[in-house]
Amino acid sequence: MNALRVAIIGTGMIAEVHARAVRMVGGRLTGVLGSRPERGAQAAQRWGGRGYLDLEELLADVPDVVHVCTPNATHAPYVRALLAAGVAVVCEKPLGLDGAEAHELADLARRAGVVATVPFVYRYHPLVREIRSRVARGGLGRVLLMHGTYLQDWMLDAHTANWRVDPALGGGSRAFADIGSHWCDLVEFVSGERFEAASAQFSLAHPERPIGSDHAFGGGVATAERPIAPVETEDAAIVALRTRSGVPASVVVSQVSAGRKNRLWFEIDGTSASAVFDQEAPETVWFGTTNGASVLRRAEAEPSPEQARLNAFPAGHAQGWGDAFAAFVADTYAAVRGEAPDGLPTFDDGARAADIVDAVRASALSASWEAVAAS
Repeated sequence: MNALRVAIIGTGMIAEVHARAVRMVGGRLTGVLGSRPERGAQAAQRWGGRGYLDLEELLADVPDVVHVCTPNATHAPYVRALLAAGVAVVCEKPLGLDGAEAHELADLARRAGVVATVPFVYRYHPLVREIRSRVARGGLGRVLLMHGTYLQDWMLDAHTANWRVDPALGGGSRAFADIGSHWCDLVEFVSGERFEAASAQFSLAHPERPIGSDHAFGGGVATAERPIAPVETEDAAIVALRTRSGVPASVVVSQVSAGRKNRLWFEIDGTSASAVFDQEAPETVWFGTTNGASVLRRAEAEPSPEQARLNAFPAGHAQGWGDAFAAFVADTYAAVRGEAPDGLPTFDDGARAADIVDAVRASALSASWEAVAAS
């Protein structure tokens, strides 16, 4: 099978993750477009292909798929141009700066008839699929409650600067849009429930930060020359949610929780059993009943077909986030070739996430429950 020809727009941390996944699944990286030609050329030296001068040169190279891994405010312009050219797109989330923009892009992708996906890659941990399968089969009974956290600490230092802090570049929500959207997508995906309303409270750790952008997740260094600006986007959020069937849910989201690097954790409690998944320990899942609890390890016992499809290694040989990312890219490329992989997150899912973010931000501003747009 001929390798798909792939281009990447962006040169930062997440673009490098995409480039690694492209190589892992056998894609052929044709080149990289950076914010400046020299940045694209430098990234291409590390990852392969060549540095493009501009989007026109990238499109002239006729890639099969383009990965958009740039600051949030640039997603829509790039995606519009790529869809107009009939190219399959992988776009980092958020798909748009708000629900209206995200739905516009989802509609454009539908009309263009091309594969268009968003990297909600936590869906691709094998044990996430195991829980999903058991919920669908009724193994947890009727869902009563869903709760969890998504905690990081990379913005804890007051001197850390990042483009995401600026609403003009990152959008009106930061912590929740960046990581809370992952939690909501994952819990909806696993449970089959759909959130219909949100009540949120946002908080700031630091009212001011330096202008600019440090290496993501790297921490900043203060200098006297660095200008300071007020912070307008949240460092943390506490959100109560209600599903269409009346199931209550809650999530705590933070980018300022010391020692927490990437702790996406959720629990689904049902009338028969409960299930817990922790992204920082993805090789096991906890199941509880009134008679006790058990820990299931990946690839042991009798994995569900959903889990088995994603088990790349035998039990005891750890799979992690990088493997989940590669599995997402592999499914995207399979869809480009005409297959229909189960659970592939598309632009419709990206638009859904944007609707939830809009409702959460509106609630934080209004101090009242806000409806999530029906989708």
